[in-house]
Amino acid sequence: MNKHIDLDEFEVGYNIPAKPGMDEADIQTPCLIVDLDALEKNIRTMGGFAKDMGVRHRIHGKMHKSVDIALLQEELGDSCGVCCQKVSEAEVFARGGIKDVLVSNQVRDPAKIDRLARMPKLGARTICCVDDIDNVADLSAAALKHGTEIECLVEIDCGAGRCGVQAGQPVVDIALAIEAAPNLKFSGIQAYQGAMQHLQSYQERQEKIGIAVEMVDRSMKMLKAEGLECDIVGGGGTGSYYFEGASGVFNELQCGSYAFMDADYQTIHDKDGKPISEFENSLFILTSVMSHAKKDKAIVDAGLKAQSVDSGLPYVFGRDDVEYIKCSDEHGVVSDPNGALKVNDKLKLVPGHCDPTCNVHDWYVGVRGGKVETLWPVSARGKAY
Repeated sequence: MNKHIDLDEFEVGYNIPAKPGMDEADIQTPCLIVDLDALEKNIRTMGGFAKDMGVRHRIHGKMHKSVDIALLQEELGDSCGVCCQKVSEAEVFARGGIKDVLVSNQVRDPAKIDRLARMPKLGARTICCVDDIDNVADLSAAALKHGTEIECLVEIDCGAGRCGVQAGQPVVDIALAIEAAPNLKFSGIQAYQGAMQHLQSYQERQEKIGIAVEMVDRSMKMLKAEGLECDIVGGGGTGSYYFEGASGVFNELQCGSYAFMDADYQTIHDKDGKPISEFENSLFILTSVMSHAKKDKAIVDAGLKAQSVDSGLPYVFGRDDVEYIKCSDEHGVVSDPNGALKVNDKLKLVPGHCDPTCNVHDWYVGVRGGKVETLWPVSARGKAY
């Protein structure tokens, strides 16, 4: 557990859901629990894949928002650093001891740029993405003011349709401006194809990544002609890492959800048309039955305020006799046609989308062998600026 937190100051059921040494059955609900054996296996598995493919793995901190888990990913998976989406989120990881931090997003607000320029003073390599040449002067001025260096990746829009410039000359133009700017360093390319991570078809995902690889390769050749090399060519997610990793073009993966897995990622298929299976569910919403007044359904205490349902409802882990079918603010409705559940029974739910689900909780309860082993704070919860 985070060494700076003394759990003796907290009360179970008021500001924490459990304490180490408690039985899993006594954890207060609803809360997030982590199967530590499954989490550690997932981390080692991805670390092995990256090593075998000869690429680095920069884990995505926006998924779990936890310094403790990021440090575990360094220890067990040999991750090279962390991606974040917001400056405040990045600062949490830098303050927590992560030494290589990429804001895989644009930073444009003057106050945010100023904070970004101060991050190297925390001892962290500090990197951000750029997709507008006008951003370069502002980043440079802030870094010069604080006597620091900001590294920059030029972001290519390789299909997500959000941020990023077109491949080729626009990339070169921004890269040259970065390299010429005081206290900035051009460090490479960001090319994350987010739009295709959840496409079910392996072949469709492969085709989309093939387009991205061509864009990046073409841009890199043009950069090299100008004397610019890419230390980082980053992208890849849980649904596509094997394509980027084997491309010979990308050298950093940015996978996040693999560590926990969620219901939505389990719908995508491998090359044989089967659901991907290299990673296990390690994150669950633990919930309790609070009412069974209706014979054919149980009401549990995990509703909308305990999860995000943007990618669909959760499913009940390890059971096919009951089904989570509906939710409102504080209640979840579980179909129980055989009357298998009773009041105070606990269920483990696999969330539809782990990232926003984690962001509505304060703690992870790490469980092993039916016992609470550790508590980790959701360190960057609410760090959205």
